[in-house]
Order: sequence, then structure tokens, then C-alpha cells
Amino acid sequence: MKLIGLIGGMSWESSAEYYRILNQGVRDRFGPTASARCLLWSFNFAEIEELQRRGDWPGLTTHMVDAARRLEAGGADMLLICTNTMHRMADDVQAAVAIPLIHIADPTAERIKAAGFKTIGLLGTAFTMEHAFYKGRLADQHGLDVIVPNDEDRATVHRIIYEELVAGKVLPGSRDAYRAIIARLVQRGAEAVILGCTEIMLLVHSEDSQVPIFDTTALHAKAAIEMALAG
Repeated sequence: MKLIGLIGGMSWESSAEYYRILNQGVRDRFGPTASARCLLWSFNFAEIEELQRRGDWPGLTTHMVDAARRLEAGGADMLLICTNTMHRMADDVQAAVAIPLIHIADPTAERIKAAGFKTIGLLGTAFTMEHAFYKGRLADQHGLDVIVPNDEDRATVHRIIYEELVAGKVLPGSRDAYRAIIARLVQRGAEAVILGCTEIMLLVHSEDSQVPIFDTTALHAKAAIEMALAG
């Protein structure tokens, strides 16, 4: 079994879900005492969030590259960035190491295409919903049409992530808000919805959407299991 390197702590709430999914997946394959081989580099998210708020993407890239190199030096055979937003610097991270980086958008897009969907609603941080690094990959490399919420709804989605979900707060009123936002995406033609922030899966589940949802956290972790067990 290959060693999975995790760049986490962004936030630790979702990193804990990665650890759970990876270990449950390996246990399901090999029996009750089996678990995944993992190496975790966990950031203080307060420091990362401050750099995000200031728009210091070069500084954030430096941190991510350093973490990737530390994991590679520690023996990791592959890398996962355990957050959608920080895939903004995925190309820089991959260029800095010799081991493969599993991009979170790719297993998600492959599953969407296999299900026969083309037009997809995207929920995530404002950075993920508004910047080209994520939507562009889905469109250019996978041929998907991506719909994002309107300005007001994007602000609501972002606020709930940073004020509640990263702190482990799962509030019924926020779930209702997300349900309404998803419904508006469906009205605009979304055939399915990507939970494009690794914390959203704490709040939104299949019963909260009229169309299928694709949880990037679970799909990313499951792709890592497949690579860890291959060959």
C-alpha cells in the first residue's frame, strides 16, 4: 500500500473527514484491523485564512510548496491538498515535487461525466466559485458547463463556510439557506451540484438537493485509496 500524503488543516474539520474516509475505505477492502498508510501535514488555518483574506496568494503558494516537499521527504508516494480553494496553486505544488498530486476536481468531474451530466452547479468558497482555477479546469479539461450562485447567494455560501463550518458549527438555518441556493441553481439548469468546499459535506446531504450532489471530499479521498492500492 502506497503512503498517502495529506496537506490538511484547512480546516481540520474536513481533514478529519479525509482521515475517516481513507481508513474506512481501506478497512472495507481488507478487514476490520486494516487502515490506510497516511502522512499528514496540518496547517494552523487561522494563518492560512489571514493570507487568503489579504489576497497573498504568493505567500500561500510558498506555504503549500513547503508542505508538499516535507511530505515527499517524509516518504509520501502521492499528495492530496485537502481543500478545494488551495488548488489555486496546484500546478505550483505539482511542479515542486516528483510524486503525483491528485487534483480534487478530476475525480469529481470523472464521476459527473460517468453519470451523464453536463451542466453542473458549483458551491464553494468565494475564491472557488469566482476564480478561474477551478471552474476553468472543469470546463477546459472535462467539458462541463459550470453554474455558480448569484452575488448574494455566493456571499451566503462563503460566510457560512468561514463563520460556521470551519468551526464545526452545523446550523439548521444554514442548511435551509443552502437548500434554497441549490434550488435556484437547479432552476437555472443545473443537473447536479458539486460540493466544492470540503466542509460543505458536514452540512449538505443528498436529501437537501433535488438533483444529485457530488461531494469532493469523499471522491478525492476515494481516488487516493485507488492510487494507494494500485500496482
